[in-house]
Amino acid sequence: MSVTQTIHKAASNPSRTHDYLYDPLFSVSSDRDHARATFKAHTSVDRIKRVPVYNTMFSNLRHHPRFSVRLEATDPVPAYINRQWRGYADQAREALVRYTTFNYDPTVQIPAVSYPDAEVAGRNRYQYFRRPIIPFLQQVPPDVLLATNRVDPLAPPESQQAARPPTPMTRTVAIQTDYRDSETQTEPYSPEYVVRPGSAPELLTLATLTFGRGLPAGLAEVEMIERARAKRAWEATLPPLNDVSQLDKRRKMMDEQERKEWAIREAEIEKLQEARLEVLQKLLQQREQNHRELTTKRLDRLWTKKQQHKEDKVTRIRREHIKTIRKLTKKRLNVEGKVERRDITHEYSNHASQTYAPISRVGVFVDRGSEQYVVKSRHLTTYEGLLELEGSLPDFVTQPRIRAPKQRSVVGKDGYVKRKNRREKELAEIYEEMQKNKLKGDEAPKPLRFLQKIEKPIPRPPTPSVEVPSQEEEDQELAVIFLQKLIRGKAVQNMMFEGKEKRRELILELQSTHALQEAQQQMKKSEKEAILTLQRQRQMHQHKESNIDEGLADLEGAAIGDMLDFLSKELIRLQEERRIHAFSMLAERQRRIREAEESGRRQVEERRRREEDEIFKQVIGVHQETVDTYLQDIIIGSVDATAERQAREEVQHKAAQINDIAYEIEEGRTKLQSEEIVSELVHSFLLPEVQKQTTREKVKTQQRKHLLAAHKVVHKEGEGVMAMHGQPSSATDDKVMEDKATQEDGEKPSSKPASPEPEK
Repeated sequence: MSVTQTIHKAASNPSRTHDYLYDPLFSVSSDRDHARATFKAHTSVDRIKRVPVYNTMFSNLRHHPRFSVRLEATDPVPAYINRQWRGYADQAREALVRYTTFNYDPTVQIPAVSYPDAEVAGRNRYQYFRRPIIPFLQQVPPDVLLATNRVDPLAPPESQQAARPPTPMTRTVAIQTDYRDSETQTEPYSPEYVVRPGSAPELLTLATLTFGRGLPAGLAEVEMIERARAKRAWEATLPPLNDVSQLDKRRKMMDEQERKEWAIREAEIEKLQEARLEVLQKLLQQREQNHRELTTKRLDRLWTKKQQHKEDKVTRIRREHIKTIRKLTKKRLNVEGKVERRDITHEYSNHASQTYAPISRVGVFVDRGSEQYVVKSRHLTTYEGLLELEGSLPDFVTQPRIRAPKQRSVVGKDGYVKRKNRREKELAEIYEEMQKNKLKGDEAPKPLRFLQKIEKPIPRPPTPSVEVPSQEEEDQELAVIFLQKLIRGKAVQNMMFEGKEKRRELILELQSTHALQEAQQQMKKSEKEAILTLQRQRQMHQHKESNIDEGLADLEGAAIGDMLDFLSKELIRLQEERRIHAFSMLAERQRRIREAEESGRRQVEERRRREEDEIFKQVIGVHQETVDTYLQDIIIGSVDATAERQAREEVQHKAAQINDIAYEIEEGRTKLQSEEIVSELVHSFLLPEVQKQTTREKVKTQQRKHLLAAHKVVHKEGEGVMAMHGQPSSATDDKVMEDKATQEDGEKPSSKPASPEPEK
């Protein structure tokens, strides 16, 4: 078979499809040009492949094309190749370098990245190929586009151009089809053969074996061939038929051979039966296995469905339970049904309120649209970006230096423990006590106060048992019972026969009574007909009378029914009137009761409103007073603080002035001036104190005289009364009174302080 092939010269391509991704020297001006290059690569004709159709591979008809055009589903760019514009990475690198190195200095120019080893036509040429194609999986050869060559690849070398003529545009070649004879024929080829006359080749015994039916030969066929050889050898040893004396021997040998063949045949049949039984057993086991698998799958599916239904039901019940509990809790918070005012201060002070954390079931979704705040950066999503980010961080971030904190002193500068430290110590002691209580364990159970002893019941005696009789005894007992039944039946039969014999005459008399004569039977028949006629007449008469009675009863019933209907309607009307009257009275009474209740409730509500208004006024007044007090405290505190600060400043200023004056005096004073200062200090501090004590003693002496005179006067007036009651003597009383007066004089301070006199 020959075919004509036309070779077309391929046009040179200035660039490859995916150079914008692989070639480091390939650069575009912006992301728009990058998107344009991406679109051009996706819509290029390189991904359109011609796939041959094997059924019509060699057809030249239009309605039976040789190939079909398909778009290659495999993406030529691997998934790990970054498809983004490299300008973003360059911008990020430039910004990072400016931040880490030059601190955003706009005057610094970042040098461009250079690739010194970008040898496209050299050692790095393999990096610019398409991904490898596995052979025998793609129908058409790969179209790897390398660097363009201006030399025609089909042109012969210059040394051979003169020796050989140019290659023609068309040529004829021979091809071989993929379909071989061995794939189409069914049986191996068997050539014709001719047997030589007078010869019987042993190979002809296998002529009945064909491909698939004995060929290729197995163990059974080899055994069959061996048996055929043994049989031919046995046939050669048989006596001839023309020898009459050897007929019995021939018959015995044939019988023995036949028995052997039947034994072999039976063995083969048994083998076949065993093989069939094994196959049948395997099929039954396979069927049982399939049934078990189907049953298990069905049960698993049903169990899974039930489990899912149960989980859904439990989830629904739990959700309803939570909802009901929430409703009950909210309902019990306001049992009286009062309308509560909104407490804005409490809502804004409690961070768990609806103001800060609204519930989603109310319809508020706080995190709606939160995806717009998600940071998407290459430095956080890729390993290379993390390495670059880690390399840009300073050393103190990746290698932190941890210093142990210094323990603060609990005692302050003034020697007292601060309140904060004291409370921390108390909390630590409470926590240690709680931990000790937890580790202590449960206490021993206390004895029960009302412990009673429960007496156990008396055990029951063992259940009596009967010995099981043997089988022979049971058979004997059954036989005796059966014999008793036979004897009793025979006895009942004999009793019936004896009774029949005794009453034979009565039986015969009854039988003769029923056998009457014909005349008497006719008379009885006529009497019967007469009686039947009379019965029919009587029935007709009764029917007429019943019709008349029915008419009269209908008339009477209609009249009585109308009368009873009228009376019942009147009775119902009277009852309805009475019921309506009673209802009106009850409604009037209920209206009055409700009016009274409403008036009382209105009064209570008005009183409660007045109370609540008064409470609200008082609360507002308290709040206003609290605010006023708080503001007053703040103002007073600020005034005090300001006054104290000003006083301190003035005292410090005056102290500084006095210190300056004192320093000036100290620098210019003499010994006489120093003695004069000492004398003034003694005169100002020591002498006034001595004069005060002297004045106090003088006042005490003057007051003592008056006290003693008053005590004597009182003693003289009460002396008679004390003598009547037998009190102690007056001397003792005088002594006691003097002691008391002395004690009072010592406790009472002087009322007239003496003014200090200047020392001359």
